Amino acid sequence: MLAIVIPYYKITFFEATLSALANQTCPKFKVYIGNDASLENPDFLIEKYKGKFDFEYKFFNENLGSVSLVKQWERCMEMVQDEEWLVILGDDDVFESNFVASFYENLNEIENLKINVIRYATVVIDENGSEFTPIYRHPKLEKATDFYQRKYTNLTRSSLSEYIFRKEDLLKTKFRDFPLAWYSDLLAVLEVANFGIIFSINESIVSFRHSTLNISSDSKSDKIKNKSAFEFYLYLLNKKAIYFDRLQKELIFNSLEKTFLNNKKNVYFWKKFTNLYVKKFYIKRYILFVFKIYKFLLKK
Repeated sequence: MLAIVIPYYKITFFEATLSALANQTCPKFKVYIGNDASLENPDFLIEKYKGKFDFEYKFFNENLGSVSLVKQWERCMEMVQDEEWLVILGDDDVFESNFVASFYENLNEIENLKINVIRYATVVIDENGSEFTPIYRHPKLEKATDFYQRKYTNLTRSSLSEYIFRKEDLLKTKFRDFPLAWYSDLLAVLEVANFGIIFSINESIVSFRHSTLNISSDSKSDKIKNKSAFEFYLYLLNKKAIYFDRLQKELIFNSLEKTFLNNKKNVYFWKKFTNLYVKKFYIKRYILFVFKIYKFLLKK
């Protein structure tokens, strides 16, 4: 069975999320809502949707999301019982009414192929629920590293709500605790899939809501996001480079160096960057990059 985990904090769009669950054409799912000590009390909505679908609701006395979103996700996942598959749904995102049905329609093939990560088509919506991007659809079967390449050449997008994970493998792999959980979800997709095949369901759409309440639209946290990006690319080159082909590795190098340049005065970045390039014998590349920085500084 399918578990839908909602780490709750913001009420603004929460009813739209719950309404979409109540409108599912297939009832074979259970929802687990974990309230991160929010000051926005959702009790009236919890009461309103009682009996509309199966769910459990828990209020946590300690706010973890402000310290670690990953830890909030993890304690919400601990609520899940014997379901074998799990999706973490944002409290402002919306599933199309056939989301659950399409999961079960494809489940036999997914099991036969030993798939660990399922991905849905997506569209980005605004605060009014209006679509403002095209629908992003995907190859039915796609190697995780090829998906990475498409994403970083701006041919697709990615957000946590659109993925269903095999629970056992997600709990074993876990989310890496990057600041703001920025890139934590993307890394989990790669690792839970074991850098193998992602199965896509294109006949149902997940709507990702872009609003002023999103971390993604908060420019004040850009430095923190940049640090997470740096940690993510560093981790891929240090631990997972073997899974990527030459072109894909070049994309990771370029992304790492770009995030480094955005914060080149940071001693921590210099230390980590240098250690990686020396340890992995990227000496020539390191020298050329340092020379590029030197020329850049001379022009200033």
